[in-house]
Amino acid sequence: MYMYGGMFHPWFGFWGLGWPIMAAIAIIPFWRMCTRVGLSPWLSLLLIVPIANVIFVYYLAFTDWPALRGGAGPGAAAMGGPGFPPPGPGSGPATPGR
Repeated sequence: MYMYGGMFHPWFGFWGLGWPIMAAIAIIPFWRMCTRVGLSPWLSLLLIVPIANVIFVYYLAFTDWPALRGGAGPGAAAMGGPGFPPPGPGSGPATPGR
């Protein structure tokens, strides 16, 4: 029976190069989400920890976001938090016909 060894294993390409690429594809959107909702973007790195990733996604889904409750997180300006004026007319998505 022939056994693969070392870097010649057929899955080396996936685990060697594919894993960091897939991790980046998952981390980048969560980094932006955490920033917008007022949480530390470093929390998105929990996605690469096996059990912590599921706990983090549930935490993000069900926790009160600091940006919505008036916290001073980075996303508070986008949510109209205290110290920031409410979004004015024309600050929303573009409408056809204008």
